[in-house]
Formats: sequence, C-alpha cells, structure tokens
Amino acid sequence: MHKHACCCNQYMQVIGWSMWFSEYLFLERSWAKDETTLKSGLQRLRDYPLPFWLALFVEGTQFTQAKLLAAQEYATSAGMAVPRNVLIPRTKGFVTAVSHMRTFVPAIYDVTVAIPKTSPAPTMIRLFKGQPSVMHVHLKRHLMKDLPETDDAVAQWCKDAFAAKDKLLDKHAAEGSFGEQLQDTGRPVKSLLVVVCWAILLVLGALKFFQWSSLLSSWKGLTFSAAALAIVTILMQILIQFSQSERSTPAKVIPAKPKNRGEISGTQDKRQ
Repeated sequence: MHKHACCCNQYMQVIGWSMWFSEYLFLERSWAKDETTLKSGLQRLRDYPLPFWLALFVEGTQFTQAKLLAAQEYATSAGMAVPRNVLIPRTKGFVTAVSHMRTFVPAIYDVTVAIPKTSPAPTMIRLFKGQPSVMHVHLKRHLMKDLPETDDAVAQWCKDAFAAKDKLLDKHAAEGSFGEQLQDTGRPVKSLLVVVCWAILLVLGALKFFQWSSLLSSWKGLTFSAAALAIVTILMQILIQFSQSERSTPAKVIPAKPKNRGEISGTQDKRQ
C-alpha cells in the first residue's frame, strides 16, 4: 500500500527525510503556492497503479500549548466554538482534496489519537531508543458519497468533524478511553519482515564496507570508526532535540460526554 501525506517541512530531521522518500506532498502554508502543488499531486493519485491512502493533517502545524491558546483567542473573536484539545482546521486543502478525489476515493477515515495518562508520550528520542508508548486510536469511516456537494458545505463539515473530535478527546481525558471496546491491533508480521530484511541488508553492506576499507584491521581504524559513530549519534540527538515541539497540555475544562455511534476505537503499542 502506497501512502502520501500533506506536511509542511521536508527538512525536518529524520522524519522529514523519510517523508520525502515516501513521496509526501509538502506544502508551504501559502495557498498561492500550495494550490498548484496539491492539485498536481492529487491528479497523479488518480492514475496511481497501486492502492494508496492520503493522510491530511488539516490543522497544518504541530500542536503546542501556545498554538492552542492562539486558536482559542481566534475562535472567541470569530464567534466560533472554542477548542480545548485541537487546533482550528484549515479547510482549503481539505476541500480541494475532496473535490478532486470524489470519483476515485470511496471513503474518508477520521482518525483521532490520544495517549493514556499511564503511558509516556511518544517522542523521536523514545523512538530511536526503541522505547514503546501506548496510543489509543479512534477511527470513524465516512463514505465520500455522503459528504456535501458544495465547497462551503464541505468546509463546514470539516469544522464540525473537528468539533466532534474535540469532544471525543474530552471524553478520553475524563474516562481514559474513547468509550468503545478496545481492540488490540498487535504488530503486523509484514512490517516485521520488512524491518528484518532491511536490517540484514544494512548489516551485510556495513560489513562489506569495513572489509573493503580495512578500518577494522587496525587499532587506528577501530578508533576512527568508533569516533565517527559517536559523532553521528550525538549529532542525531541534537537534531532531534531541535525538531521537538514544546510539551503542551490541553486546557483543563469540564468535559462533555457526547454520544458516538458506528465508531471503532483501538489501541496499539507503538514504538515511538
């Protein structure tokens, strides 16, 4: 399964590079520039020979406490519902995606992710240390044919979906779950096979390189290799630290308990 996503920075350390290799669509938060990029990318998907999913990050930026406060101030001044756990969605890209993909994409999956209070938050540092974090994932499927026809109505549908998502996160914060029976998704065997194959190829390639370069045949070569590995590790740690967004906690409110039907929730243990 091939995947694309809309993001904002292909130069983000490690993650941004992997996104670029995965053919993500990178936007610049300027509609004058992004409109052409998005439309051409969506047009390529129409004729793409493999199954795919397109991930849309409609908020358009990383969630931080400062950005949440700014979103709350904007919502108050604009007479909108004040968010507590999400940012205000930017609907132009979503509307464009829906209008271009109606004929060949059957459904939209609304994904909400929450971290239980008993689990440490996932970070890039934990990911590279192989430390797991538990994530609760709530999925809701919307048929594309059920979405409104006009652009303004689709934009309002997106805003309503985020309002519902905000209430759902309130429910999770209060109860520790999304209210549905948890389904442990486990770890797919196919992903394990991919990782094992790549690990074997990389190890064999590294051994061939060291054998060719004779770096491991002398103390000088061993010292040089160890120093180079240490420098790369330290630089990677520094780059990851610079890429981390500030830690934030949603504002404390008395959560509402919305009734949600036809929804599925799941939990998975991810190495983050």
